[in-house]
This record gives sequence, C-alpha cells and structure tokens, in this order.
Amino acid sequence: MTADTTARGGAAPASGLPLLLLGRGSDPFSERGVECPGDLPPASDPDLVERAQAAKNALGEKLFVLGHHYQRDEVIQFADVTGDSFKLAREAAARPDAEFIVFCGVHFMAESADILTADHQQVVLPDLAAGCSMADMARLQQVEDAWERLADAGVADDVVPITYMNSSADIMAYCGRHGGAVCTSSNAERSLRWAFEQRPEGAGKVMFLPDQHLGRNTAVLQLGLSLEDCVVIDPHKPDFGVTDEELRQARMLLWRGHCSVHGRFSAACVDDVRERVPGVNVLVHPECTHDVVTKADYVGSTEYIISMIEKAPPGSAWAIGTELNLVKRLAAEHPDKTVVFLDDTVCFCATMNRIDLPHLVWALENLADGHVVNRIEVDEDVTHWAKVALDRMLALPGPAPVKD
Repeated sequence: MTADTTARGGAAPASGLPLLLLGRGSDPFSERGVECPGDLPPASDPDLVERAQAAKNALGEKLFVLGHHYQRDEVIQFADVTGDSFKLAREAAARPDAEFIVFCGVHFMAESADILTADHQQVVLPDLAAGCSMADMARLQQVEDAWERLADAGVADDVVPITYMNSSADIMAYCGRHGGAVCTSSNAERSLRWAFEQRPEGAGKVMFLPDQHLGRNTAVLQLGLSLEDCVVIDPHKPDFGVTDEELRQARMLLWRGHCSVHGRFSAACVDDVRERVPGVNVLVHPECTHDVVTKADYVGSTEYIISMIEKAPPGSAWAIGTELNLVKRLAAEHPDKTVVFLDDTVCFCATMNRIDLPHLVWALENLADGHVVNRIEVDEDVTHWAKVALDRMLALPGPAPVKD
C-alpha cells in the first residue's frame, strides 16, 4: 500500500507528517479561525483598547476573561485573572455567574475550561487557530495504536497512562478510561509516584504524554530512575521505534512530544549566559531538555518561576528559560533585578500569540451584540472521562517545585 503523496493544499508532497514546508502549499483545514465571521478590526485601529473596554463593560458580570501568562501585554491588560492553564480553568469554574468565559490562551486550555465549568457557561477562544504544537503531537488514534503495540509486546497491563495538562481533552479522557490521570508541571512527581503505586512494586510502567522532557526530567531527577529506564515512543516510526525487549525493560514510556518554545533552549544557552551575565541564576521550566535542566540552578513550573523572581533579592541576576512574553513582563515588573531571556534569539509562543487585540475585540463585541462565536464544546463522554483523570490528580497531595 502506498501513502497519499498529495497534501491537502494540492501543492506540496506529503512527508508522512501533518506539516507543510514553508512556501509550499497551504492547508485551509488546519487554519481554523483565521477568517472570522464579520469584520475583524485592523491592528492599526487606534480605538481597539477603547472598544475592548466598552464591550467588556457592556457584558458586565456575565463575562469573565482568562489570560494565560504567555499572552502579549495588549491582551493581558483585559484579563480578570492571569495564571497557568489549569489554574485558569478552575478560576472559571469558580465563577458560575459568568455566562461567557473568554479564554486568552490556546485550544487545549479552553477545552479544560469547558470540562470544568457548568453547562450554562460558554467558553470562547478568540481565535480557533490558537492551538498548541505539543498537544497536537499526541493524537488519539496514535495513542490508541500505541496501546495496541504495548498489548502486542505483552506489557499493556503493566502500564498506567499519565498525561500532562498540555494535552487535548480526548487524550485526558483516554487516560481516564485506562486508569490513569492528568498532571501539571508542579505535581508531576506525585502523579508518577501514584501511577507506579497502582501496579506491583517493580512491575509498573508509565506511558507519559505528550511531553517527553517533563516525563524524563521528573522520572530521573525526582524519582531516581535512570536514563536507561526511559524509552521514547515515536508515533512516526515503525513499531513506534521500540523493540518488545525495550518495552519490557523500560519503566518510563515517553511520548515523542515537546514544547516548541522550551525545546529550543540548549546547554550552550546556559553556558553562554553565564559568560555574559556574572553571577546569574539560571531558572528554567521542566519542559526544557534534560541537559538544560541539569545545568540550571533552579527548575520549576511557571508559577514557581514567577514566585522565585518575586522573592529574589534586589540586585540579583536571573536568566529565565520560558516563554518570552512572560520573561519580558517579569523584567518590567522587577526593575530592581536583572531579568533576561535565556536564549539570545527571540522566541514567542507563536500559537499563543494568535490571540491578539483585534481577535479579542472581535470576540467581545460579538458577545455584547448577542452572538456567541468560537465556542469550545467538549462532548459529554469525553468530558466525563477527562474529569475522572482530573479528579485522580486532584486527589493527590499538593504540588512541589521540581527542583529547589
């Protein structure tokens, strides 16, 4: 059987991956939300700020705007609360009087908010093209096929699936159906310990989705496993890139996914910033690669990073390995400290930055006019099983930083 060699734009040959080479073809099916019904305000409109505020005022208590830490400042100024994805979803659930939840984040975050909020609440994503490359690296069909591969190797019964919060609702639901749970970067250690406790001592395995780096860093640096205990499950390779014997010997089955922002930092970045900034403290997110994490001084979640900068003494210097919008905001909020981006190359989260002021104004004005646009709805069965996985996480003890 031969693979289809024509991409859905008709111009570019397929490479086996759902990607298009720059300048070769287009895929309108993946560009969801690029064209908005009605008129999208031009970015040059000098009244955008005033229009956003007017629409927000008109909606009053019916509206609750969530702003992820990685959002640009022009958007974050209109957020009623800021935070990481799971915190924001819980904040929305705690506001039952808010009929409209406008999530300034990416698609999986809006799905999480829809899962946790009440039926009468409607979650809106200002641009449906604001996805997450990491979440998209683990598709449900791929994961189902991988589980069959585990069954063929005779190890499926030993495996507990754990998925990072940065995953789609159907992957969370898959973990719920198969006895697994969700984790955040703050509680990944406890989630993994819980997962191993679900099987006889020494026999358990964890399939960690979709971020291999968070899984590897947590297993090796916090649980004391070795790098040899970890294998990578690659959905783009025959037999998922692993032998039966490797599956039998491994304790951590790491899905081949990563964050496009955190994955770009290298050990050379750490060495370079130490030369450029005397006495610098290197603070990185656990989605970074293992060699970066082991060279850093501190490692932790986004909330941990923010807390570390807030508590840092005046005059101290910090190089931060996380999304640039947040690093710039921390630098502006703490002028008594030196706060720099770990890499000397600018790198925003491209999909997060799809949520801009024109899209926010468009969404708010439509809501104010009685038109619900870009609503995110997760089906009932997926919602049920995703909640099962989330509830298992919530039953765990409180989170701890990845590294002090």
